[in-house]
Amino acid sequence: MISGDALRDRVQLLLGKVVAPAQYIGGELNAIVKDPANITARVCMAFPDAYTIGQSYHGLQVLYSILNSNPNWWCERVFAPWPDFEKALREADLPLYSLESFTPLLRFDILGFSLQYEVCYTNLLTILESGRIPIHSDKRDRHHPLIVAGGPGAQNPEILAPFVDLFILGDGEESLPLITKLWTQLRRETDFSREEILAQIAKQAPWAYVPRFFEPDYKADGTLAAIHRTRSDIPAQITSCTITEDLDAIPLPTRPVVSHIRTPHDRIAIEIMRGCPWQCRFCQSTVIKRPLRLRKVETIVATALESYRNTGYDEISILSLSTSDYPYFEELVKRMHETFHPLGVNVTLPSLRINNQLRTLPQLVKGIRKAGLTLAPEVARDDMREQIRKKIKNEDLYEGCREAFKHGWEKVKLYFLVGLPGERRIDLDGIVDMAETIAQIGKEVTGKWKEVTASVSNFIPKPHTPYQWNGMQTREYLTEAGQYLRSRVRLRAVKVKQHDIETSILEGILTRGDRRTAALLELAWRKGARFDGWREHFRASIWHEALAELGMDAHFYAQRERPVTEMLPWDHVNVKRGRDFLEGEYGKSRIQLTVMAEAGGC
Repeated sequence: MISGDALRDRVQLLLGKVVAPAQYIGGELNAIVKDPANITARVCMAFPDAYTIGQSYHGLQVLYSILNSNPNWWCERVFAPWPDFEKALREADLPLYSLESFTPLLRFDILGFSLQYEVCYTNLLTILESGRIPIHSDKRDRHHPLIVAGGPGAQNPEILAPFVDLFILGDGEESLPLITKLWTQLRRETDFSREEILAQIAKQAPWAYVPRFFEPDYKADGTLAAIHRTRSDIPAQITSCTITEDLDAIPLPTRPVVSHIRTPHDRIAIEIMRGCPWQCRFCQSTVIKRPLRLRKVETIVATALESYRNTGYDEISILSLSTSDYPYFEELVKRMHETFHPLGVNVTLPSLRINNQLRTLPQLVKGIRKAGLTLAPEVARDDMREQIRKKIKNEDLYEGCREAFKHGWEKVKLYFLVGLPGERRIDLDGIVDMAETIAQIGKEVTGKWKEVTASVSNFIPKPHTPYQWNGMQTREYLTEAGQYLRSRVRLRAVKVKQHDIETSILEGILTRGDRRTAALLELAWRKGARFDGWREHFRASIWHEALAELGMDAHFYAQRERPVTEMLPWDHVNVKRGRDFLEGEYGKSRIQLTVMAEAGGC
């Protein structure tokens, strides 16, 4: 096996640069390098997307910090190689390697994937193959790294079941260290086979899902009949790991890795709250992040200040699913302003809920640099809000924007969904009317039109939400909806941007598929699918060809409405709330849809 030093030299030649690694990749400020001779467990955190995207993800920094806090463990990083570099590695017969030590991935104990977006699944296969690791779990022995995956993109693990050894469901701060401990101890202290080690872990960690111990069975119509355990000593239902209700007990990273290049979120990120007090029916995050847990104001400010001193960043982002629902929001904003305004450090507040507090926010953050106000009304009409359970008021939205324009904000970005169950033409009209009303408010307040962007996502029913039985809208419907929205715009200050429809349909297939969908994923990857979340790389034709070659029906997975009696591929993976709660909410939504239809509107 090629050594790290030899690999580094060959990569330098490959890149045509005889320079120190820090000058082109790796070696960033706060990156951690340890002596391998003193290490008992080596973990590589893998992000199946480009370096710039992965380095922007706060969760990667959290797990990197926690694992490296153990003096006997060394956690490093790897990202999906861009297609030209993947090709160069193959042509030079070089394995994909970690950033910190140039160690080939095959030599790690654990390779852990953070899955944020389903359309990045092909990049997971690229990382495995480029790292010289068999892509199929049944081809690995006890000497190969353990392939672990978790995150929002792992809530339906069946699509990746043939490729991933073990899925972590729920919070990773406590679960990943335990997996690291168990895997390395059992490999070192026993002669167990790979399968037996995985069984021992599954017995001790009820949130660890090992797909090889579950086999699906299908009916003649293609729907799922059952999922059978292959071992009776493995739990039949996989629970979700939930860290202590005291979020302060989980330390935040205060020495985050600082990239040499600009990334989309080139700033300090501080998670102030996990979970959401609301239960929007379309939102998977509000289900999988429960229960609501908070950090103290003092902890947040102190952590932000220490991170600033260790990085020099001039911007801090306050993170949560619904930041303005943080119970001590006003106190936090004031304290952050008092602490960081004199230092010239900007504090950004994403994920703001549209409520009465939005009206006072612009005065509260007076003096902080203002780029744009980002809000997520999701829909524009009150009856549809009742349907999706997002109880906000248009008057709060409009008055909040009015105050923002008064205090220097120049533009507003609004997030909407199209293709929701029961959607009508008047719901689409409401999106444009709302955007134009806000632009008009800007003209009234400042004398000039303010830029308003309506960013429209195509609704995808997600696992573990009350809409999981609903079907996704068709390509034709979503195309027509986008064209109609753009045709309704009358003000030049208003823009409508719709997410790529083909990408959304692919996401629907990969989000709602069963284990048979893995064959589609692998075939598309072998045909060249890479970085499907990037417009310049996504080729829908590859997926269409793969579907046709396998005789698979995209409608069956993405657009088909499923009866509530049907077994779903993710039913045995119990995330926070059981089926009873979801069925109840689904039933209520059906009643509300009937009322909406009877009330009229088209």
